Amino acid sequence: MKRIVNYFLQGLLFIAPIGITVYIVYLLFNFVDGILKEYIEMWLGIHIPGLGIIILIVLLVFIGFLGQTILARPFKVLFNRLMKRVPIIKVIYSAFNDLFSAFVGKGKKFNQPVMVMVNRESNIEKLGFLTETDLSELGELEKVAVYFPHSYNFSGELFIVPRESIRHVDVNPAEAMKFIVSAGVAGWEKIEDIT
Repeated sequence: MKRIVNYFLQGLLFIAPIGITVYIVYLLFNFVDGILKEYIEMWLGIHIPGLGIIILIVLLVFIGFLGQTILARPFKVLFNRLMKRVPIIKVIYSAFNDLFSAFVGKGKKFNQPVMVMVNRESNIEKLGFLTETDLSELGELEKVAVYFPHSYNFSGELFIVPRESIRHVDVNPAEAMKFIVSAGVAGWEKIEDIT
């Protein structure tokens, strides 16, 4: 009986991550596809699964392309100025704008993984991301800002640490983030040189 329970738990460990991943992808697919579903059915008269996602992707790529053109820059500047003048909207918009630009685009902030010495006596280090090197506005000339994501969570903490306490790590930033968020369980993916 003990062996059967063990096999059951091993099967659960094997199937659960796959099942949860498939379920989340299924929910996201239905949600995104459902956004345009009624409009597509109204225009075409039939429902084609996945067409809403394709249209959304094409639309976002087109908007991204337009956003990079010279014609869109004055509108982006004007829109950003407007958003920064409305009291409550300013805080929400700038927070989300900074958050998204930290992960994608030219303003990526989570691209410098570092190890920070947190306890010199026990030689304990913590893996994080260097987000700002100039803290002169805070009156801290010898310190830098390091963000430490929490494991199994979408949150983290920002620490101001002495420059000499950090050491740059030569790893892929996405792999470092995956390693931290999974509490080290995910391990490191081997990157093979393609030449």
